[in-house]
Amino acid sequence: MFDVLVYLYENYWRPDACPDHQQLERKLSAVGFESDEIQEALRWLDGLATTAESCAASPGSVSMRVYTDSEREQLGEESIGFITFLESAGVLPPPLREMVIDRAGALGAAPVALEDLKIVVLMVFWSVGEEPDSLVLDELFVAPEDRVIH
Repeated sequence: MFDVLVYLYENYWRPDACPDHQQLERKLSAVGFESDEIQEALRWLDGLATTAESCAASPGSVSMRVYTDSEREQLGEESIGFITFLESAGVLPPPLREMVIDRAGALGAAPVALEDLKIVVLMVFWSVGEEPDSLVLDELFVAPEDRVIH
């Protein structure tokens, strides 16, 4: 599923630039994606669209997030730490944070692998038509062992 999501991010600037589901399914199949992973990605994207609509109605506010035990189990400490890092850096506002938590919870795997969470973050920004901050892009695409620390 994540390969499909990354493909969509790389090939369509915004969700509204994607063709309808049937045409998109044909295009993804022609590129070589399996039907199961296409269907899973499309269901996940439908949920993302629904979450984006509900979060768009929420005013941007400052809030502190307290994770429930089930969210802690679902996300895992590493993913929660990454979300907290993005929040504290000022690049993940509360409505987008909630979208990330919702969509990470929809993955089904527990705990969510950090690499998978990074794709979720990328897709959340994509879904609202925002280019992620350069700090976010660095964190999403540079492996920790490749970072240069001054």
